[in-house]
Amino acid sequence: MYKLTLVTTERLMKEWNSPIYAFFDPTPAIEIIHGHRAHAFKCMAKGCKVQIHQFLDKKDARSTSNMQKHVKSCWGDEVLQACDDANNAEEVQTKIVTSILQSRSITASFERKRKGKVTYSHRQHTHTEMKGFQCLMKTGRPEYYIPSPQMISRDVKLVFAQMRKRIAKMLGEYEGKMNFTTDAWTSENHRPFVAFSVHLEHEGVPLSFPLDIIEVTSSHTGEQLAIVFADMLKEFGILEKVGYETVKQNLHTDLTNRC
Repeated sequence: MYKLTLVTTERLMKEWNSPIYAFFDPTPAIEIIHGHRAHAFKCMAKGCKVQIHQFLDKKDARSTSNMQKHVKSCWGDEVLQACDDANNAEEVQTKIVTSILQSRSITASFERKRKGKVTYSHRQHTHTEMKGFQCLMKTGRPEYYIPSPQMISRDVKLVFAQMRKRIAKMLGEYEGKMNFTTDAWTSENHRPFVAFSVHLEHEGVPLSFPLDIIEVTSSHTGEQLAIVFADMLKEFGILEKVGYETVKQNLHTDLTNRC
């Protein structure tokens, strides 16, 4: 198996005008299969290792039916339909990509064809609409991988959990003084919240970062906030450094001064 030369590739690509070629590596490999030479087009979808073969010594050497079947199963029906709207592979790979790079806007590559008022929706995409969004974002860049909202949510929670462990370890090993600040408020839907942050000096550098934002199930009394604060310190493993009575007294003083 070997790569085609640049000159041969440029010559053959002039015949590859179907938009379906945009979903495969534009530089195919040459394979010898049972004595027959064939172009091996690798799918550009992330994680896909499928190669579609076009045998050069057969009558259907330019047939793209196998490519269309794979794009339908790998990318989806809506992506294949969107591909059919383009005139050729060059339009998908070059015209749209160039427009995005130059104008930083994908709308420059599209012409409005229907009449009527343009409306906008700010609601979250449904599962079906996400397919259309993927198609729009991958136009001209079919090899791009766009994570799902569920994956992003999972990764954010994982990062939060890992950083929480690192902060807990850092505070547990810290031997100096730590100053805590708090702020409580009620949201527009009448749900009370309280936020806590810590301030300290680490290796001569002052540090300040939030620890947690907690929904308080009861009223914002000094004692209740002290209980919530103590529970948070316990989760970080530093309650013994402060002591519950100290927490209760200092928080009560802070709330009194604010009032």
